[in-house]
Amino acid sequence: MLRVAVLSPDGKPLMPTKASRARRWLKEGKAKVVYNDLGIFQIELLANTLTTKTQPIAVGIDPGKLYTGVGVQCKRFTLWMAHLQLPFQTVKDRMDQRRMMRRGRRGRRINKAALRGKYPVQTCRRKVEFSQRAHRQKRFDNRRGKKIPPSVKANRQLELRVFEELFTVYPITSCAYEVVKAQGDKGFSPVMVGQYWQLKNLKDWVYTKSVEGWQTANIRQHLKLQKQKHSKGDAIPATHAVDGIALACSAFIRYGKINRHYQGWMGSVTVTPAPFAVIRRPPICRRQLHLMVPSKGGVRRKYGGTVTRHGFRKGDYVEAVQGNKTYKGWVSGDTERQVSVSDANWKRLGQFSRNKVRLIRRSVGLIITAVKTAASLPSQV
Repeated sequence: MLRVAVLSPDGKPLMPTKASRARRWLKEGKAKVVYNDLGIFQIELLANTLTTKTQPIAVGIDPGKLYTGVGVQCKRFTLWMAHLQLPFQTVKDRMDQRRMMRRGRRGRRINKAALRGKYPVQTCRRKVEFSQRAHRQKRFDNRRGKKIPPSVKANRQLELRVFEELFTVYPITSCAYEVVKAQGDKGFSPVMVGQYWQLKNLKDWVYTKSVEGWQTANIRQHLKLQKQKHSKGDAIPATHAVDGIALACSAFIRYGKINRHYQGWMGSVTVTPAPFAVIRRPPICRRQLHLMVPSKGGVRRKYGGTVTRHGFRKGDYVEAVQGNKTYKGWVSGDTERQVSVSDANWKRLGQFSRNKVRLIRRSVGLIITAVKTAASLPSQV
């Protein structure tokens, strides 16, 4: 049975309620529908309730390199599941491009100095001012240890962004985060550094425990949940969200010593169908000075940015009309008279006249696609 998120009149998360009760409250004028950045259906009470007691609700996060599974679970119901498409590859490609552009600018500067005959052709001239060198002065101590690569940090920031929004929707009491250990004799692992950074952030919000992969597999097997281990990119609950639910269930069950003679599973939890969403960042190009490759005549036009010429921002959710067809998507670009609208995969649906585009919701930095309103996790036979 699906559960509806509830807020108190002062905006404090309460225990989710039955859908039938939520409909009755809305019909009687006791509640109103409110919006959140994750697209979770939520109501807010207009009058104070007799009790504000809550029950334990846990969040499970199964982090990965390209995808992350998230699950929200209480003892009797599964509340929400999500499949995060991480920006790892996008950030990595853009960092490579930035490195190449920076090297090109340095090379052009060195060649100009050599042609003037002032300095020999060399990259570093330590005895001259930085204004005459091919590289700038450092802005911070870039030799400190335990740095997080931008691609890994972007992954963890998306997970943290989703968790912070969940904290405003449900009365979360704990979080379970899966960790991995680097293989071999390695003194440094960017993945592990990102994990420790994320655990530190989560502990500032709620009680957080780390769970290893083999423990997640044991919980999943005990709950008789089946995981799809092929085609990991499929946006279905069986790929990664199933591990998020298993991690969240670790707050209610555990394996240990039952009595003097044997060990077993203690506690109980029920996994039920729940809303399932696919979440990603809009792949917007940030503001750059100009295009990397000059156009005809050596002119470089401006490139990137989030503001369009028609009052929309890139990432805004809009409705566009073209003839007899109506499209809904996200603003991805603009021309002098038109607005480009794309779908959830950032594939352009078309270019529409400014007067034919209507704003539905401002950009929140996330693209939410509700795949199923009541998705079930596959069970083992």
